[in-house]
Amino acid sequence: MPQTSRRDFLKTTSLAAAGTTLPLWFSTNTATAQSSNSPNERLTVGCIGTGSRWNAVGPASFNFADCLAVADVDANHAEAGKKKVQDIHKKNGRPTQVDVYEDYQKILERDDIDIVTIVTPDHWHSKIAIEALQAGKDVYCEKPLTLTIHEGKQIIKVLEETNRVFQVGTQQRTEMGQRFLTAIAMIRDGRIGDVKKVTCNIGGSSDSGPIPVADVPQGLNWEKWLGQAPVVDFRFKEDGRWGKSRCHYEFRWWYEYSGGKMTDWGAHHVDIAQWAIDQNGPGQGPVSVEPIMSVHPVPFKDGMPQMDDRYNAATDFDVKVVFKNGVEMHIVNNSPDGNGILFEGTKGRFHVSRSRIKGKPFEDLQENPLPEDAIAQVYGGKQPTSHMQNFFDCVQSREKPISDVWTHHSAMTTCHLANIAIRLDKTLEWDTESQNVTNDSTAQQMQQREQRKGYEINVSV
Repeated sequence: MPQTSRRDFLKTTSLAAAGTTLPLWFSTNTATAQSSNSPNERLTVGCIGTGSRWNAVGPASFNFADCLAVADVDANHAEAGKKKVQDIHKKNGRPTQVDVYEDYQKILERDDIDIVTIVTPDHWHSKIAIEALQAGKDVYCEKPLTLTIHEGKQIIKVLEETNRVFQVGTQQRTEMGQRFLTAIAMIRDGRIGDVKKVTCNIGGSSDSGPIPVADVPQGLNWEKWLGQAPVVDFRFKEDGRWGKSRCHYEFRWWYEYSGGKMTDWGAHHVDIAQWAIDQNGPGQGPVSVEPIMSVHPVPFKDGMPQMDDRYNAATDFDVKVVFKNGVEMHIVNNSPDGNGILFEGTKGRFHVSRSRIKGKPFEDLQENPLPEDAIAQVYGGKQPTSHMQNFFDCVQSREKPISDVWTHHSAMTTCHLANIAIRLDKTLEWDTESQNVTNDSTAQQMQQREQRKGYEINVSV
């Protein structure tokens, strides 16, 4: 295959966005991006959000593209990110000029940046991703992609309008020793018969106790960090690696910014489970979501937490989800098998986690192995790669990545509905065609939320 230059890439992606058929010579081989020594031959990336998780995501992208800029509302994160980029680029003989911004829109305004990585708190993902798509960028965004069901609908609308390439950071779809791909291949090969029940053990959120008001750390733009969420006092107390706070890392345990473990680990395990039972496509998904049990660290009224000085996401829960094909899923914080997914069928059962697969159907693979191409077929007919390589392969081929927005939105819809159900303590009925709650007006309203002025996502769906 001929080498693909950045100029060729930009020309071809413009054709793809216009609906033009791609030329047959256009390569899906990422070796070009990895081996080129000319700055003009390398794709370029801008990194939005450079906190703890970015330390895995950002450097992975540098195997395929040169980073030209980083942006973060915490100046300490931004400077640390810049230094890491420079250190890696210098080691690899790449340019070390890296611009630093507080405002992510400065990255989106640059015509010399092809791709953005988004590794911010969850409540910022959708707005940045939508604006990046509208700016003509391809996007790699960490999970969970959305704060609400409505945001997922907005992203899909803009993605279909712009025809960009978008990879969601649910790495279980590619990595983790291919255990989850093997699990799906086993199910598709009939190793447990018809799947009847799935249990996703995702762990529970933390209980912080009271957290005092504190001074905003130097270098952090707290107002901008809050984004679409209401303006509140910064809170922090020393406790553990990150401390207890409303901010870095700990934002996960506040419904204002995330969805607790339901959208944290749920974005992984519920995603795999729905993939395995073929319930993440159009017209598929849950039909009812029932809160069997839940415990929150604060009281709730009409779905809203009544205390603001401590974490409010659920610490314990069991949510029963019934899918359109009749499969029953339980999303729990604890189970005898530990973190992972238990699949139960008419012919057997097995449990899969990031560290192992256990159960007789898996043990039987030694004597009766899966078909040679079984895992590749799960992966869309290709050999599995790293999550980042799959993204850059698709950036060049303009194909849909392994962790696409449509299926992720389907899984996140289940997770968001589960959170709404436990917050209201009500069983919800869901219409898979209209994508709406049909039996409760408050739950209908909680499919989206009011966004603070200046931080709205202005996409009508």
